[in-house]
Amino acid sequence: MAAMLDPRPPHPPVEVRRSQRRRKTATAYWQADTVVVVLPAWMRPPESDEMVQSLVRRVLAQQPHRRSSDEELSRRAAELAGRYLDGGLPSSIRWVSNQRRLWGSCSIGSRDIRVSDRLRMVPDWVLDAVLVHELAHLEEAAHSPRFRAMVDRYPRMDEAGTFLEGFALGLEHAGTASGPR
Repeated sequence: MAAMLDPRPPHPPVEVRRSQRRRKTATAYWQADTVVVVLPAWMRPPESDEMVQSLVRRVLAQQPHRRSSDEELSRRAAELAGRYLDGGLPSSIRWVSNQRRLWGSCSIGSRDIRVSDRLRMVPDWVLDAVLVHELAHLEEAAHSPRFRAMVDRYPRMDEAGTFLEGFALGLEHAGTASGPR
């Protein structure tokens, strides 16, 4: 039996800061590629350890793919292709920062898939839907009935579409997107 690979990216560095101004609350946020946790100065282990772990989990859940590599994206795509499609794999798949109008793209001739890095913060099931969509294009270029039948094998496709519509509106409102898909 093959060893299972852990699909989760390695934890980012965590910096714990203590604040004299904080009396009751703690917070955590991303600063570059580090999770910064700010605790009240009085808080000590084991309470502070539990608080740090809880806040780091919460921050990671907000942006689950932030530290995901192209190799991890490729492994995820291979798993999805085997589970929901006929197993056709791209020649390459990678995160890109220059896609602002599309969630993903597929070049049929070269079999290259590109995924917008804006999706680094979406839940796994939403990213999976985008990957299944792009992988299906390797078999069917157009959004034909055959294509729709393939992508509909993914059980949360409609739900992911609804999520992405709302996500695009949020990005537009924040001024970081020029439009959906």
